Amino acid sequence: MKNVISINSLKKSYKEVVAVNGICINVDQGELFGLVGPDGAGKTTTIRICCGLTNADEGEVKLFDRNIFEHRKEIQNEIGYLSQKFSLYGDLSVDENLEFFAEIHQVRNFHSRREELLQFTRLTPFRKRLADHLSGGMKQKLALACSLIHKPKILFLDEPTTGVDPVSRRDFWKILSSLLKEGITIFMTTPYLDEAERCNRVALMHQGKIISRDTPERIKNSVGKKSIEIITNDIKSSYKILKSIIEYEIQIFGDRLNIIADSPEKAITKVNQILNMNGIELLSYRIVNLSLENVFIHLINK
Repeated sequence: MKNVISINSLKKSYKEVVAVNGICINVDQGELFGLVGPDGAGKTTTIRICCGLTNADEGEVKLFDRNIFEHRKEIQNEIGYLSQKFSLYGDLSVDENLEFFAEIHQVRNFHSRREELLQFTRLTPFRKRLADHLSGGMKQKLALACSLIHKPKILFLDEPTTGVDPVSRRDFWKILSSLLKEGITIFMTTPYLDEAERCNRVALMHQGKIISRDTPERIKNSVGKKSIEIITNDIKSSYKILKSIIEYEIQIFGDRLNIIADSPEKAITKVNQILNMNGIELLSYRIVNLSLENVFIHLINK
């Protein structure tokens, strides 16, 4: 598999804040690669440097074996970029936005490509509607269509489904799956760990650093632990009591606790004893494999 994105020892600071701290990432052709982390982790800065929109302080970024800083213009003609914020023109229609981006990328005979993208994103019935009058999900699909008008080889997506409703989010992923079948390489950032599970490989990013990088399955298996998901009649008190007494890592998710342990059977016996001593009833529990979210929190705590 040919390597099309190569990031080596990349660093970027904004005054005292280190946004990206010496990260290294390689992405293969035709791969869906996810850069995953919370707000402020350095994801957007990384993707903007890769697109040649922001300069790095140190390090190297190569796309198609060419340095982005030395061959910025020619590389930008071969990539597509969908930013976090809707950056299209609200007073232009869907058709007009696509035409405008075709002109920017010097796509001469864009009409058949536009029809193809409208059908692909299911925006054909809304082609005359102003972008400002589209729903959040439709805006993202239009922005994606505009980033594809010139047939890029690499598509950079910066948190493309943030703020999008569940149905539109599902549609968006169907579109991405179709793009992968066409051989396009997709490099995306996301704060959603469930989305990261769909990627071929991911890099977990925290405070400007990569804390783990592999396939989602290997990252989950690398910890070598299981999760006990428990529900009690008083989840907040359970969390406080268990957190202060037992040595196991405890994570709270809404109405349940996840306890990370090497030996889950031994751990649940101990947990049940402590809860009973404090007048709390253990309503149910189950032993499950770690999710990517469990692992990410575990690695940060570690």
